[in-house]
Amino acid sequence: MREALRALTPRGRGFIAAGLTAAACGILFGERDLVRIGLLVALLPLVTAAWIARSGHRLGLARTLSAHHVETGQQSVVHLELTNVGPTTGVLLLEERIPHALGSRPRFVVDTMAPGWHRRIDYPVTAEVRGRYQVGPLSVRVADPFGMVELHRTFSRTTDLIVTPRVEPLPAIRLRGAWAGSGDNRPRPFSSGNVADVTVREYRRGDDLRRVHWRSTARVGELMVRREEQPWQARCTLFVDNRARAHQGAAPDSSLEKGIIATASVAVHLARQGFQVRLVSAAGEELDHGWHDGSTSVDARPLLERLAVLPTAQGVLHTDWLDETIGQQLFVAVLGMSDDHDLGLLSRVHASGGGAYALVLDTDDWAVRSAVPGPPPRTGWLQAHGWKAVTVRRAGSVAEAWQELGR
Repeated sequence: MREALRALTPRGRGFIAAGLTAAACGILFGERDLVRIGLLVALLPLVTAAWIARSGHRLGLARTLSAHHVETGQQSVVHLELTNVGPTTGVLLLEERIPHALGSRPRFVVDTMAPGWHRRIDYPVTAEVRGRYQVGPLSVRVADPFGMVELHRTFSRTTDLIVTPRVEPLPAIRLRGAWAGSGDNRPRPFSSGNVADVTVREYRRGDDLRRVHWRSTARVGELMVRREEQPWQARCTLFVDNRARAHQGAAPDSSLEKGIIATASVAVHLARQGFQVRLVSAAGEELDHGWHDGSTSVDARPLLERLAVLPTAQGVLHTDWLDETIGQQLFVAVLGMSDDHDLGLLSRVHASGGGAYALVLDTDDWAVRSAVPGPPPRTGWLQAHGWKAVTVRRAGSVAEAWQELGR
């Protein structure tokens, strides 16, 4: 009852004040009819509050999405299943909290619900900006027919919607510098390989003790043996320069967003071609690729989810991910503006011997008129140092640029 009294609207409080005032005036002037009318007016909000408090609204909510992962510009439908597990309700006013990027907050009016009744409400959401969004919680406002009391309830449950970058279908091109096999097991000699090439597993009864890998055994604390074979997988390191100083324009219409679209398109294309893709940004490796633990997954969804929430980085490029395995795989870079420090990293990548490809964004196309023009694209420098590189313009297609790389 206390909560219901606190939920009195200005109209309800006004009725109480007006009724008590009328009753006092009736007593003062000896007008019994005025006293009766004043008491009736003052009691109406109190009776309504008592009825709201006694009804004890108990509602259940189930929220589902038609798709938890969508591309930018695509639509997902939110399904709300409302159940009355208590006594008969009054009129319910519903408001779903969603981020502004998904549109305005949807509001609904639900008529009286008898015990056990269900109501299903559907509404669409569309996001034009990549990211992870939280749908909910749902707020319920219980109001009486006279507008005297408004009681608020909020469900705590929310649902995540991941909006991934748009993916352009890319044509198949001939890629040099990477083994593009089918993933069959082939024997690999460990005595002549690098430490990173060694894959180990736990010792099993009957294993030859000559296969014990003592360095891993000392580190793990139990016997570890070398594998005789490991799956060969076409591998690619996909690098995206997501630093703020390397790009122009404001999101979502910026060179960075264009670069992320290009990165997502290449990741999906290579995964469908059987490549295992490692995603690297300016801040370092973004996902655990699991190349040396026997994992050979080529699912691009984790990459798209990471690209959906990839932030803008600051500072210089991190190089802790650069190791001797770069020379044994394909390397694709999506670049913005590069300085002399960045060229040192790019030189190291090509010097390792792997196939190096670059999509270089012409950031001046995204620069505002008042902005200072940046340095020209490094496409020519990359081509002179053994890279296969093309320039991607604001109005250009990623598919066309990718096709040009294969020429």
